[in-house]
Amino acid sequence: MNNLSKRSYVVAAVFAVVGLIYAINLFRLQVLDSDYKKYATNNVLREVVQYPARGLVYDRNGELMVFNKTAYDLLIIPREVEKFDTLLLCNLLDISPTELEEGIAKAKKYSRYKPSVLVKQISPENFAVLQEQLYKFKGFHSQTRTLREYTHPVAAHVLGYVGEVSSNDIKRDSYYKSGDYIGQSGIEKTYEKQLRGVKGVKKYMVDVHNRIQGPYLNGREDKPAEIGKNLVSTIDIDLQVYAEKLFQNKKGAVVAIEPASGEILAMLSAPTYDPALLVGRVRGSNFSRLQNDTLMPLFDRSLQARYPPGSTFKPFNILIGLQEGAITTSTRVVCNGKSSQPIRCTHDHVSPASVVDAVRESCNPFLWNTFRNTINKFPSTTEGFAKWSEYVQRFGLGERVSTEFYNENPGLRPTVEYYNQKFDGTWWRALTVRSLAIGQGEMGTTPIQMANCAAILANKGYYYQPHIIKQVEYDTTRQSILFKHETGIDARHFDPVYEGMRQVTIARLNRFVPGISYCGKTGTIQNPQGIDHGAYIAFAPEEDPKIAICVYVEHSKWGASYAAPMASLLIEKYLNDTIASNRLVYEKQMMEAVLTDPHNPELAD
Repeated sequence: MNNLSKRSYVVAAVFAVVGLIYAINLFRLQVLDSDYKKYATNNVLREVVQYPARGLVYDRNGELMVFNKTAYDLLIIPREVEKFDTLLLCNLLDISPTELEEGIAKAKKYSRYKPSVLVKQISPENFAVLQEQLYKFKGFHSQTRTLREYTHPVAAHVLGYVGEVSSNDIKRDSYYKSGDYIGQSGIEKTYEKQLRGVKGVKKYMVDVHNRIQGPYLNGREDKPAEIGKNLVSTIDIDLQVYAEKLFQNKKGAVVAIEPASGEILAMLSAPTYDPALLVGRVRGSNFSRLQNDTLMPLFDRSLQARYPPGSTFKPFNILIGLQEGAITTSTRVVCNGKSSQPIRCTHDHVSPASVVDAVRESCNPFLWNTFRNTINKFPSTTEGFAKWSEYVQRFGLGERVSTEFYNENPGLRPTVEYYNQKFDGTWWRALTVRSLAIGQGEMGTTPIQMANCAAILANKGYYYQPHIIKQVEYDTTRQSILFKHETGIDARHFDPVYEGMRQVTIARLNRFVPGISYCGKTGTIQNPQGIDHGAYIAFAPEEDPKIAICVYVEHSKWGASYAAPMASLLIEKYLNDTIASNRLVYEKQMMEAVLTDPHNPELAD
């Protein structure tokens, strides 16, 4: 055999080996490896997302508050669109020809073969009319969505609203895709993961033009949507509705708490709005209108407004003094002369004043002397003030009192470091910060914090975290709401404070007491922008408290003018379920009062 023949065999052998390698690889890729099969299958599949209904929300007694109604999105597949009556479609969708053209152009830019949402959140009523004519519009399809519906036009700030996801939402959570909806505020935001459910999918076979030919594998790979979990709130819907009626044409807030559990019975920020305004296609225009309203209805005063507590803080300052031994139940303070300096009483009363007298009469000199004695009891001002500030913190002031509200304002609780910085050193004394003794100065509290303080009074020294959700469907009880927060004040010190608060309701607010034994304290909040604000905290019944409440009414001049009677009506409504006939005149006065003007001539001096 010559060399040429040998080389031919070698070349043939090389080609044979290379061919065998290619054959083995082709067999592995086409038969053994499933990736290419998947790629091929995906080219003839259309996956249609099945959106779950959000969970329902109930009040504490099982009454439905939030539910869902069906809505529809109109989709377009540009490749399938044929010539159609533009004006007719615009009339059916209630959009302009320009809006339609822009929507179609945007869909084409995205994909000529894949569906895009053209019009979102079409109501069932409007869709019923559209559906009858939809056969005239080739390439247009629909998909079902849900919108929130409310049994009562109340509790807007508590419940919150749902809106379309942002790019940041999508980055934070891969569950969301463009066009999805997410809770934007209130319960809807805090409990979004529980309420949203789990999206499902249906798979369809499509042809080269993306037209559906039938279900893929007879639906064996379809995944049904899982509806969201239902929530049972702590809200008493009847009390909530009543509170919102009382607060018509007013600015302020109400927070009512069950002291034994920390469950919020009612929470209102006024002015408020109908939550249905932020649902569906009208949401955008309504949101802009509410956002531009000078009365700021979107601002949640119950959680975010920071007011000085005024005289509603005085019982707590006295409790600190009693606990630290700076005063006793035998302490008496003369309300004139040297003892009345530098903070005088705002009105005449019995003197010298005891603890009970001081609470009943809201005695400024007694509170100033208590504050000074507490601080001066320690070797230095900074040590004494640090101890006083620590007690204030234990009352839940200067920090968020609940983990359930993402937008809660922590308020302001001055510290040693704060005043060292403010006064550029440690030379300041109790006299320097004396306004704190009467709940003014740098002290800033929110309505939910002061309602929680009312619960501390009711419990004689402790509280449970205020919360708005009682139960999440299929979930276990959250441990954070079971933790008992102690303030370090002995229960025995509350008795004289109780007596003073009880006498407030008898001696000063007799016409507002509906035959229910309860303890309350008024407060007047200085307001440099106009008429002072009125505040009131209370709990009832005194013997076995079922409700603790804080009411702020802006521009109402005195705590006794509106805040106290409104609180008494709310207490009566909750405990008795009705308002006594002889008190309906007060109810009428409260409901008809208009207090949105900070310079109301009817209240001005």
